[in-house]
Amino acid sequence: MENDNTIRRMKTIEGHLRGVIRMVEEDAYCIDVIRQIQAIEAALNKVSSRILEEHLNSCVITAIQGSDKKERERVLKEIAEVFEMSAKV
Repeated sequence: MENDNTIRRMKTIEGHLRGVIRMVEEDAYCIDVIRQIQAIEAALNKVSSRILEEHLNSCVITAIQGSDKKERERVLKEIAEVFEMSAKV
């Protein structure tokens, strides 16, 4: 199940984040901390991309193929907002 894979990945990221917190608490070398943060960001981006892909292949396709114009517009607006927010980060 895809949800199980997502949860497993998120828990791995959570463990990685705890490790970085320990690094900061132990006054680790700044560049090493930054590299670990970048690794966490990349892992989160990958999970986010997979969730978005699943959403596009299920909810969005269903809405686009449906007859409810307002639902189509709502779903497309949501997708646009997600991309807009990712550009701000």
